[in-house]
Order: sequence, then C-alpha cells, then structure tokens
Amino acid sequence: MESGSKKVVYAALIGNVAIAISKFVAAAITGSSAMLSEAIHSLVDCGNEVLLLIGMKKSKRKADARHPFGYGKEMYFWALIVAISIFAIGGGISVWEGVHHIQHPAPVEYPKLSMWVLGLAFLFEMGSYLVGYREVKSRLRDGERIFSYVKRSKDPATFVVVVEDLAALDGLVIAFLGIALGRLLDNLYLDGVASILIGLLLVVVAIFLTMETKGLLVGESADPVRVEKIKRAVLEDSMVLNVGELLTMQLGPHDVLVNIEVNFRQGLTVAQLDEALDRLESCIRETDKDVQRVFLEAGSLRGKKPRSFPVHS
Repeated sequence: MESGSKKVVYAALIGNVAIAISKFVAAAITGSSAMLSEAIHSLVDCGNEVLLLIGMKKSKRKADARHPFGYGKEMYFWALIVAISIFAIGGGISVWEGVHHIQHPAPVEYPKLSMWVLGLAFLFEMGSYLVGYREVKSRLRDGERIFSYVKRSKDPATFVVVVEDLAALDGLVIAFLGIALGRLLDNLYLDGVASILIGLLLVVVAIFLTMETKGLLVGESADPVRVEKIKRAVLEDSMVLNVGELLTMQLGPHDVLVNIEVNFRQGLTVAQLDEALDRLESCIRETDKDVQRVFLEAGSLRGKKPRSFPVHS
C-alpha cells in the first residue's frame, strides 16, 4: 500500500510540473486570467505533492523517548498543511485574480492557444487521476464509491492527490468554457468569472480536505469494519468469555493502536492466562497487519476487579 501511495504522488508531481510550466507560458502570452488561475492551481499542486512526500518520509521515523508511539501522525500534519495551502494560495489568489480581471477587463489574446494548452493539460491530469484511481480502486470494498473511501481512508497521501486531480479536471473545464464563451459571446468578463469559480472550487476542496485530515490528526479510531474484525477474532478464542471496551487509535496510515478489555473464563491459572494473553496478541496482529501496538486488559479474573496486562511491542 505504501509503495502504491508513493506511486500516486510521484505521478501527480511529474504531471503537474509539466502542466504548470505550459500554463504559465500560455498565461504570459494570452493574458488570460482563467489561464493564470489554472497555472497557480497547478503550481500549488506541485508544492502539495512535495509536502506529501516530506510527510511520508518523516512519518517513517522510529519511535523514541520523546515520541514513544512513533511519528506516524507527521503524515496527517503535512496533509493538513496541504489543505490550508490549497485554500490560502490556490483559492485566494484565483479569486483575487478573477476580481481584478473583472474590474479591469481585457481581451484574451490567442484564445486558441489557451484552449489547446488546457486540452493538453486535461490529458495530463487525466493520466495522473487514472494512476490514483487505480490505486484507490484496489482498496475499495464491494459496492463502495470513491467518496466513501475518502471518508474512511487513513492514508491522505492517496486521497488528497485523487481529490486534487478531480478538482483540477473540473477547473480545466471551467477555464476552457470561460475562454471559449468569452470569445464566442465577445464578453470580456467571463474570463474573470471563470477565475473566480476556479478559486471557489479550490476553497470547497480545501475545506473538505481540512475536515478529513483534522480528524486524523486529532486522533480517529481505526475503521469500524477493521475494529469489528479484531473483536470477532478475539471472541473465537476458547478462553475468552466476552469482550468489554475496545479502543483503537490511528497513529499513522499503517499504524494502529489497540486497547482491548477481555473477560476471560473463570478458573484460569496464571500460566493459562499468560498463554492466552500472548495468543490473543498474536491473533490481533495477524488479523490486522497495521496493528503495531496492543494493550490487553483482563476484565474479569477469578471474580476480582479488572487487572491491566499491557503487552508491549
């Protein structure tokens, strides 16, 4: 999964570098406000991919005394910075550029060149999106849609890029229509209107990504389906009576902490209990390969109050 996420980010970065260069050249030649907004959009996307790669690298650092649970949430921090940059830089500058163009309208020179560049950019973006889509599709559950996957996903390196690409494709369509209709209707304002719409689109995307990454950074539980799978695996053990409180936290895209209260059958010896704890730890790890830390708590033991048996990695 991690190699797949990196492939998605690198594909998006390569595509956006080529697209940004072509858009800036076209914007300089044509003077199109919508084209300049699209160029800024692609430049921001390039920076975002770099930030995601930084987050992926930093999140792999090993746990130490200051961060005993590791650095997995670094990925979520950098994903949040990406969302903020889309809002502040991409959305803000595009809206400002559009308002400025409406206040000081000017004809778009060489509109055919702009439309050709936008068409080529659309092909590049579609290629990047398909790489991300194939990776996401391999992780979809039966009958699940991409939006549902984004809502439950704990890997922002993938879903941020896919959402960015979708926004970029929509933005290219808006820019194309703004330039084409502006020329067809001889309306100097439509180019600026398109720039504002692109900016508003980026703002909406940024707010959505901010909400998703904020939850991960604060400390979301693992996916409910995975949690239920862990619970069922524990209940299958012959020594287990039932499961009490089951708490999980996503510490990184592939790093889950599990704290589970297990009520054992009465009459177990200390040796049997110790063996059961080791067996359950192994069972949980085998059930979900992303579980890195397991803490087991005996909820009932010979009628005594619950005792805690932490099992360290």
